[in-house]
Amino acid sequence: MKHLPRRRFLSGLGAALVAAPVLGLLARDLRAENATPARRLVVFFSPNGTIHKHWRPSGSGTNFSFPAGSILEPLTPHKSRLIVCDGLDFHGVDNHEAGMAAMLTGGGTLGTETAGKSLDQYVASRIGKDDRFPSLELGVQTSAWGGGIQTRISYAGPGQYVPPDDSPKSVFTRMFGDAVGGPAELDAALARKKGILDLLRGEIGALRGQVGSHEREKLDEHLESLKKLESGLQGPLCAPPAAPPQVGTYDNDAFPTIGKSQMDLLVLALACDMTRVASVQWNHTVGPVVMSWLGVAEGHHGLSHSDDGNAKGVAEFVATERWYAEQFAYLLGRLAETPDPQGGMLLDSTVVLWCKELGDSRLHDCKSVPFVLAGGGGLATGQYLKFGGAPHNRLLVSVCHALGLDNQTFGDPQKGKGVLPELFA
Repeated sequence: MKHLPRRRFLSGLGAALVAAPVLGLLARDLRAENATPARRLVVFFSPNGTIHKHWRPSGSGTNFSFPAGSILEPLTPHKSRLIVCDGLDFHGVDNHEAGMAAMLTGGGTLGTETAGKSLDQYVASRIGKDDRFPSLELGVQTSAWGGGIQTRISYAGPGQYVPPDDSPKSVFTRMFGDAVGGPAELDAALARKKGILDLLRGEIGALRGQVGSHEREKLDEHLESLKKLESGLQGPLCAPPAAPPQVGTYDNDAFPTIGKSQMDLLVLALACDMTRVASVQWNHTVGPVVMSWLGVAEGHHGLSHSDDGNAKGVAEFVATERWYAEQFAYLLGRLAETPDPQGGMLLDSTVVLWCKELGDSRLHDCKSVPFVLAGGGGLATGQYLKFGGAPHNRLLVSVCHALGLDNQTFGDPQKGKGVLPELFA
């Protein structure tokens, strides 16, 4: 074997050591690009930050667990389908309002790559334009204070709020229209809709033989859209369920009932191919909901300020946060058990993001803001990852890439570029 001179050998070794991390990142980027992209995005928001020592799993990487009594313990059944993301900061941002504005926009302006849109609206503009609902925003008591920076997470552009619908009854009507009633009424409504589609298909088919190749391509796109609409009318999954229970939209004690109805409708909208981008927003920052059903008498935001000297307040805040974790677990369970119209189960083809607008609820900062990812798109699930202050903009880029998009920045490009490669298998 030929021996290299010592200096040359050390030089080669040094180059290899320097290159290894870069090559590793490139390899992981390539694996992410070669993974089957997810087809859907779901955003789940709950407000008012966390107390990290009660939120953080124990261990790291793939060797982690949720301690007994911790906030995330209710997610244990879904551990293998999750990535718990710690140490992601909103750079240059602090407090409730600024956190809400930056959380899904990354501080973007009209001149940035994502044009000031929030994650859900940017993704919808790329993959949802031809769907019945390009995006579906569902709320749980988000608008009692009106529409403003404290109550909105979705942006169509800088300062352009996309309001969630807080009424399950309204969402149900938007989804199913006149298809409400007994079997005869449902059959009649379905027949009417199919008749309209058949008429449109016939007219387009007749026109297709009278135009040039370029126009035929556009007509074929319309025919494909009609086919998608028709598929959304068929099958037992897409038959209208029982209407949501009648409750007061802003009745404090109806909060759990409204939330469950909204999550069920969200899953049904995905299963019926009505949309590929949906969000469920629980209350809003500084949210005053009182979780009386847990035996708690103080509002969620008030409890979030409990310091370590207030053992009762801390315990009650942890209980309320565990309740939100239970709702996230319910949503994941529904997605995991519901068939995807393209095959498999919805969770396999969906990226689900649980987000918050604050890190430490007592400090009102936006450092180590809690995020939990779940689902498909080549994500390396079953991990607890610590990012050491990385900008959360790179998480937003990563979600986009898991959905097959190619943007290299999200929001302010000065706050981070490219994906977080550790998220991908």
